[in-house]
This record gives sequence, structure tokens and C-alpha cells, in this order.
Amino acid sequence: MTKQSQHKTICWGIIGPGNIAQKFATDLLTIKDAELYAVASRSPDKANAFALKFKAKKVYSSYEDLVKDPKVDAIYIATPHSFHKSHTMLCLEHGKAVLCEKPFALNLAEVETMIAKAKEKNVLLMEALWTYFLPHYRFVLNELANKTYGKVLKLEADFGFKSNHSKASRVWNKSLGGGSLLDIGIYPIFAALSTLGEPERMEAHATFCDTGADTTCDITFHYNGAITAVLKSTFLEKTQNEAVFYCEQGIIKINDGFHGPTTVTLIVDGKEETKDFNYNTMGYKYEIEHFNQLLRHHKTESDIMTFDFSKKLIETLDSVRREIGLNY
Repeated sequence: MTKQSQHKTICWGIIGPGNIAQKFATDLLTIKDAELYAVASRSPDKANAFALKFKAKKVYSSYEDLVKDPKVDAIYIATPHSFHKSHTMLCLEHGKAVLCEKPFALNLAEVETMIAKAKEKNVLLMEALWTYFLPHYRFVLNELANKTYGKVLKLEADFGFKSNHSKASRVWNKSLGGGSLLDIGIYPIFAALSTLGEPERMEAHATFCDTGADTTCDITFHYNGAITAVLKSTFLEKTQNEAVFYCEQGIIKINDGFHGPTTVTLIVDGKEETKDFNYNTMGYKYEIEHFNQLLRHHKTESDIMTFDFSKKLIETLDSVRREIGLNY
């Protein structure tokens, strides 16, 4: 890699300037040698407002025009879940590196198609599951890998809030992949897969609203050695939003908002120590910086958020959906 490519400014494009894209763009502004170059939306007013707020140089009213812009190096896809595959394929066809918001797509078949296209085009593709890159989560992964407190006996992870979205919202639209499982249930499941691996078996139960989308999903993963992961997602109430690892010699507790920037409490013999990771951004900068480095080094796959892990994650989500009888 040349010195010039080491410091090349990565020009980002964003497809789908919604709420999560606003957070992403806020952090992008803090990153050296990277900029928001272009934004595309089917709504010109929305795209123009977004561009003005986050200093984007170009505004497109069609995704096709954005992907054809030769100055765009990487594209962040933040459209509803059901469009992830088609928008990713559009970008890859035009040789654009893609960071696609989680869940990668609606099912394993779609994810496999996306990965096959990325390999065919030899272009970088990664699922944007920001938690994997956050310093507090990297710390916990390291503590668990080193068995600092012995092996994990049980994980409890939940993500819940009282949804105020109208029934017309994407959140409740089953055809767009709406419901608690794909929106927020993915995080407790991610916590289990990234620390304990795939379960031997699972149980799952859900409640549904009148649109057919799931409002609550309760899942238990069973592992060899009587190890369990008790996982929950809900749009009906605010839960603790913690991930708690009960180990042989202590407890590691990722505190409220475990999936985003937060603190970690270590509990040993009744004594507590809380570690603060001094976050000063939204937290998206870590996955962006990782992606930028991959791009600069001409990598086509992340060594953290690997294709295998993304496939394992969506396969598990598919299994939960089968268990609860949810079809998109």
C-alpha cells in the first residue's frame, strides 16, 4: 500500500437518509480522511436537507445515479430491511464497496446471493453491525476469550422499548421486515453468537400485532454443558437493555444500551467495578474506520464481521422465524 493510498480520502455515499443514516453521518464528520460525498433518496427534499446538514457535495434523486458517480468509493445502505439485497446488488454491480446496515437481508438465500456477487466482482462488502467494533464490546470479548472469570455458564441479554411508531410505520410493516426480531432482537442474538457460538437447540415464542409483525420475541439457546442464553426483544416495554454474562468466578455486565456505547460492570465476590470507555461520538465511527482501513488495504472481506459470521447470524434469525411462525 502506498503512502498516498494510506491517506486517501474515502468518499462515502449514503442510500436512504433516515434516522440511522443521520447518526452514521454525524460520526463520519469526525473521521479524518473520510467525507460524506453524496446522498441519494427517492425524496429530493429529504436528500437535500440531509446533504445540507452533513455537508454532502452531491445529491441524487435516484440510487442508480449515485452508484454511477466515479468519485464514490463506498456506499452505506440504510434503507428498510427488505431493500438491502437489491440495493447492495446495485452497488456491487457498479463496483462500489458496500457497508449494508443490519440485518444484512431478509434471509440466508438473499445474503448468500449478495456475498456471491461481492466475490464475483472482487468488491468489499460488510454487514454494518456496529456493536462488534465498539471498544467496550471488544473488551468483553477479550475477557471472555481469556476466561478471566472462568467459563460462561449463562447469558441474559435483552433489548426492549415502548414503541410509539404508528401502525403505518416501517417498524410494523411485515413486508419490509418489520417487527422486533430483525430490528432489535438481532442484538441479543448477536451477543450469544459472538460469545457462545451457535446453540445446540433453541426455543422461541413471540407475540404479534395486527399487521402480522412480531411485537415481542423470547428466545432460549441451549448449549452443551447446560449453558444457556436467555434472549428477549420487545416493542411493548422498556427493558434493562443489558447483556449479562454469568461466569464461574464472576459476572460481566454490559450496562443499559449494551449494543451501543455504554459501560461495563465487573462483579466478583460481591464487589463491583465499572469501566467507562469515554465515548465521545455516536459510536458508529469504529465500524466506519474499520471499513475505511479494509478499503485502503484492498480487502474484500472484514476479518471481524466476516461473511461466515453474517451467514451464521441470518441463519439463526431464519431459525427463530421458523420457530415462531413468522414469514415475510
